[in-house]
Amino acid sequence: MQCYCFLQVTCQYGPENLVRLRNPWGKIEWKGDWSDSSYKWELLSPKEKILLRKKKDDGEFWMSLRDFKIHFVDLMICKLTPDLMSQEDGKKWMYSLKRGRWVKGSTAGGSLGFRNGTFWMNPQYWLNVLPAEDSKKNLGSCDVVISLMQKHSSKHRNRAPHLFIGFSLYKVDLQYQESNRKLPPAFFTQHQPVNKHQVFLDEREVTHDFHLEPCVYVIVPATLEPQQEAEFILRVFSRKHVLREMGGNTSFTLSKEIVDRYEGKIWEDFFTKYFEQNPEINAVQLQRILNNISWRNFQSFHLNFSLDACQGILALLDLNTSGTLSIQEFRVLWKRLLFYLEVFQKRDTSRSGRLHLVELHAAVQETGISLSNEVCNLMAIRYGDPDLKIRFESFVCFMLRVEIMGEAFRNLTQDGKGIYLQESEWMMMTLYS
Repeated sequence: MQCYCFLQVTCQYGPENLVRLRNPWGKIEWKGDWSDSSYKWELLSPKEKILLRKKKDDGEFWMSLRDFKIHFVDLMICKLTPDLMSQEDGKKWMYSLKRGRWVKGSTAGGSLGFRNGTFWMNPQYWLNVLPAEDSKKNLGSCDVVISLMQKHSSKHRNRAPHLFIGFSLYKVDLQYQESNRKLPPAFFTQHQPVNKHQVFLDEREVTHDFHLEPCVYVIVPATLEPQQEAEFILRVFSRKHVLREMGGNTSFTLSKEIVDRYEGKIWEDFFTKYFEQNPEINAVQLQRILNNISWRNFQSFHLNFSLDACQGILALLDLNTSGTLSIQEFRVLWKRLLFYLEVFQKRDTSRSGRLHLVELHAAVQETGISLSNEVCNLMAIRYGDPDLKIRFESFVCFMLRVEIMGEAFRNLTQDGKGIYLQESEWMMMTLYS
């Protein structure tokens, strides 16, 4: 039920406070006092009666404030858009929207309150708040509205209970501002959030207003407890800002040709339909998917993913060590495959379907990752053929290992120089990856 008007009218017996309500379904209205057919309207002056009373079955109706408090328990005050602020502020507001997901064992880190050291695992979003040139207000403070909405994946999402959700906002030091990597665990132990009293609510949406100085911030959406899974939508409203998701070293920027061929609704529908039948896929099913896709860009050679390659890929991306990939984990793989495909094609100048050592070095640099010549040479020996040339399937395994193991080091190190692992952790990282 939507409530959008409070009004005091004058009756023959004195003032009466009324509330204007609307049923979003457009039908079924209140039948008590001050409803469309109520005798109470005869107690008003003819002018008020004409202006306020509308005898239509349109879902809109009046009721007394007294009855409103009796029949309704909760009242939430909503700001539909920042344009409902003052005219000056709402004139040129912009907004950004990002979709994300908390995945068990991967990005479902929980809140800071649990002190379990996994908060940094939550999705992180880089927010650069900029002063608006045409603002008449003090340039030292910018109004920013941040909204986090949870989205249940269940087909019966209206009946599913809401998780307790919230977000933390941090001001980012200069040393981190130019990096696109996720902030390490040490950052969150050394810094206090701007919203020091985070509120986690079991509501569909949590929204907060901020007055921020122009600067770089990071937003960390989280569930109250770790390992809780859900999709979410993050929205930011302000006069001027830039918002992007923070990730690892590699920036997956795809050309329009690749996007047109392998992204979009057709592919999304294909994967969604497949995963409806198989919520989790194993290495054999992964092999079947990859080898049944029409890789039309590779016209000069045959592309074939071996079972061994698919087992290696699965092990690298299987963050919860279940032996399978979920659709969320597969989407991560798909983005990387498309990015590696484009890099591989660019550096395979002979169109042979294989990269020699010089081309391999150039391809690695193309991804934005820095590797020594020694490491590249070793990887060519490990993943290449007897001539030290690497096929695309092996290039994918090679790049996934480089990227994921590099990210694991950055997440585990305290000083950037080394890490300490227990024997079980060491065996897990080195054997199942």
